[in-house]
Amino acid sequence: MKIQILNEAEQDLIDSSRFYEMQEHGLGDYFLNSLFSDIDSLHLYAGIHSIHFGYHRLLSKRFPFAIYYRIEQDILQIWAVLDCWRDPAKIQTRLTASRTNESNATSD
Repeated sequence: MKIQILNEAEQDLIDSSRFYEMQEHGLGDYFLNSLFSDIDSLHLYAGIHSIHFGYHRLLSKRFPFAIYYRIEQDILQIWAVLDCWRDPAKIQTRLTASRTNESNATSD
């Protein structure tokens, strides 16, 4: 199965990596390595995670982050990588906006 990280999710990873790097040198790289390890696990475990706000949610093993993804045909699309401290209403709003933006982009 092919894994595709959508632009907004990629930006989530970049922003979070920068945050951790500001906390301690090298922590940003460790964050990215950890999250990419979690994402790689989806080759084996895609689709088994609980559904939240219309997306499967994989919880990271080492950081308080959730990876929200969907499976479309034979492509796993990662829509967001968000910290778990965020207000669930804001997570829902973000995911709904992501879905709406993607629908508008594909209909143009």
